[in-house]
Amino acid sequence: MKLKQLNQLPDRLYDAEAVRKLDSIAIHDFHISGYELMKRAGKVVFRHLQNRYPLANKILVVCGAGNNAGDGYVIAKLAMQAGLKVNVVSLIDVKDLQGDAKMAWKDWHSLSHQLVSFTAQRVDEADVVIDAMLGTGLSRDVEGEWADTIEQINASQRPVIAVDIPSGLCADTGRIAGHAIQASSTVTFIGLKKGLFTHHGVDCSGEIQFDDLSIPPEVYQHQAAQAELLDWSVLRKQLKNRPYSSHKHQFGHLLVLGGDQGMPGAVRMAAEAALRCGAGLVTVVTHAEHLAVILDGRPELMVCATADGHVSSELLGKASAIVVGPGMTDSLWSRNLLSAALQTRVPKLIDAGALRLLSEQDDGRRDDWVLTPHPGEAAGLLDEPPAAIQDSRFSAVELLQQTYGGHIILKGAGSLLQSPTGLSQLCPYGNPGMASAGMGDVLSGVIGSLLAQGYDTQLAAQLGLCMHSLSADIAAKEGVIGLLASDLFTPLRQLVNS
Repeated sequence: MKLKQLNQLPDRLYDAEAVRKLDSIAIHDFHISGYELMKRAGKVVFRHLQNRYPLANKILVVCGAGNNAGDGYVIAKLAMQAGLKVNVVSLIDVKDLQGDAKMAWKDWHSLSHQLVSFTAQRVDEADVVIDAMLGTGLSRDVEGEWADTIEQINASQRPVIAVDIPSGLCADTGRIAGHAIQASSTVTFIGLKKGLFTHHGVDCSGEIQFDDLSIPPEVYQHQAAQAELLDWSVLRKQLKNRPYSSHKHQFGHLLVLGGDQGMPGAVRMAAEAALRCGAGLVTVVTHAEHLAVILDGRPELMVCATADGHVSSELLGKASAIVVGPGMTDSLWSRNLLSAALQTRVPKLIDAGALRLLSEQDDGRRDDWVLTPHPGEAAGLLDEPPAAIQDSRFSAVELLQQTYGGHIILKGAGSLLQSPTGLSQLCPYGNPGMASAGMGDVLSGVIGSLLAQGYDTQLAAQLGLCMHSLSADIAAKEGVIGLLASDLFTPLRQLVNS
């Protein structure tokens, strides 16, 4: 299996308006013409075409309107000058092109090149399709001829290079505006667009290549980013080494509370993940009927039974951190477990069933917890439809933090972390194999383990989020289908020792 490549991308993410401001600053303050930037963009895409598809001979360039189309005409001209067979389609009357895009069309057309009509046959005959239809200025859903063109390109399964962003993908959210190109790769410029890395962006963008078009670094000092990518190569340096004289009580005692009747698996996975990530002691508090199941094959765990969901103050007092929620329901037993966890002042992670209970009560904001909802749970916490959460993931995670405090991880493709201060942070690792039961429970155990070991809450969330996704990438090297949550234990141990 080929893992998604990040190609040493910068860590700053921008919305479409911010990228337009960066572009404007480069043009007006640093005197780089818009057409010069367009020609640089075309050269970058053409170079990517040559590197990625060196044997490609027949190229179809599909142009729309605006500067995205202008990039397409620059690419077409370069490809023709290199001796490739190029067909160029325009989805608008070229008389409607303006500014730099019109100049690019004139330069291409001046070499006696003519437009052709779009047909499915031309798509099928192409070795590579260049998507230069719609850029980051998309303001409404794609329909009509534009939608038909996108669907025919996708149906052809020909390799597609998207210019700046796949047409039909919302640059700020990763939402598909009715129809969107499924690109093999996306070459994006000036600033990384937030929507490329979350929601449907991870399906549409393919391999992401970035180029700053050689604009001066000072340009970026005039426009703040809106989010940032987490970088494991940086975070891993903050993992703590252990002296030879270490003993288990130096590395925390984690309580894992959960596992309502008939649901022992979730707490078992969370607890084992915590041990694999270095917690000194892990105690599971659950129903007595689960003791044998949890201890079977993992005798290193301690298990404490509770018949009514109450937890002794003595046990709570021993906890360095708490995970509460895996395998919990809306029963009184589960409610009592959550109440016990919320009585403490130690760092705590709230997940799964505990999040559903939390959405029904008013516990106010806290600074001592990490909440890890998936979109459905986030919808309950914010009283919004799940689709609305997905279509505005950055806004949703910010609102969750404002409402509940602490540190919020909105799980899903391109998981987001929002802390009390700083930008939203996006985890660029992970794969479709993580759409499997128990993955969230393992994440809870990983972060809970780091909290118990004394890592700062924000750092524990950052490290845990990356370790969890990267361990899934390691485990999925033989394929994503059939990946189990428990397959992450061995790579987790490798990563925490890195």
